[in-house]
Amino acid sequence: MNLIFCLYAYFPFGGLQRDFIKIASKAIDRGHSVRVLTMAWQGDQPQGLDVQLLPHSALSNHGRCLKYTQTVVKLLPGMNYDAVVGFNRMPGLDLYYAADSCYQARMKGLRALAPRLMGRYKTYVGFEKAIFSPQSKTEILSISPQEQRKFIDCYGTPEERLHLLPPGISRDRFRPANAVAIRSEVRAELGLCEEHIMLLMVGSAFDTKGVDRAIRAVANLPEGLRSQVRMFVIGRGKVDTFSSFSKKMGLADQVDFLGGRDDVPKFLLAADLLIHTARTENTGTVLIEAMAAGLPVLVTENCGYAFHVRDAEAGCLVPTPFEQETLNETLKEALSSQDLRKLGENGVQYTARVDVTGLHDKAVDIIEAVAGRRGRS
Repeated sequence: MNLIFCLYAYFPFGGLQRDFIKIASKAIDRGHSVRVLTMAWQGDQPQGLDVQLLPHSALSNHGRCLKYTQTVVKLLPGMNYDAVVGFNRMPGLDLYYAADSCYQARMKGLRALAPRLMGRYKTYVGFEKAIFSPQSKTEILSISPQEQRKFIDCYGTPEERLHLLPPGISRDRFRPANAVAIRSEVRAELGLCEEHIMLLMVGSAFDTKGVDRAIRAVANLPEGLRSQVRMFVIGRGKVDTFSSFSKKMGLADQVDFLGGRDDVPKFLLAADLLIHTARTENTGTVLIEAMAAGLPVLVTENCGYAFHVRDAEAGCLVPTPFEQETLNETLKEALSSQDLRKLGENGVQYTARVDVTGLHDKAVDIIEAVAGRRGRS
């Protein structure tokens, strides 16, 4: 089959981008041809992937996205393909991989009307309507039960067009036999002794991930406990801004920003607690990765995969609506608890009995089925 994948931009360390590249690679492994239409590409290209760059410029990000989608819609009639798969909101798709949370639902939560009058709102809600309205024929690859319900509530999307996928973590996230040795080696590299408490955050876009929330919570720990904590942040974001904030909170020597990395599994083994205080999060794959590695989790309840942490009894949930004082107290209780190791073991047992790796294979199965019904080549 000839497949066209559409993505605004690719960089190696985003969760959506990782899923995109894994789905594309699996499709190629099954013998399909995959052409990617994107505005920008950073990093290596998998063998067999045909990347076509469509750079666009505009005064705003939504303006760039609008120009890109208009170009794609014009190009498609002249292309040979069986299905178009989008990894960002846009019209003209046969299938949409719903990694982004429902934009209209987020805007409904804002009291001010001004955002709804702006071009950004009009553009992104228009893209969502093109995908989720009852009149659309786009099939949706859904990865979050709670976001799926929001799309149905906002747009009246027929449930038969929504295909809920399992999580899709890599096998290298599961705790290996030499986990203790890796933990000791990494902690030594980081200058940590066993008395140190290592907090880990993983994710790009630091404001969205709530890095400031986590820093505030550490700063508010009792002095004796706070002095033991070292916090490490892996991902892309405004390092200077958040580094300055950590200094302002008196944590200049206790918060380290490590940038985007491809060796996250060893940090999951080295840490004592994953803290994921996201303001919005469609899923949160790192939550499942942490559980598989035996790392307990502290997570805001609004994250799509937080229910896995709850069901597994593998950590602590901060309820919605978010309150900083509640996070502060939850972190203090978690770090003072004698049950962290038990919570980590609960996560390992849960990921051993629940399918947490099948997302990418299942996604390609559905793409093949839809492309088979709509084949145009």
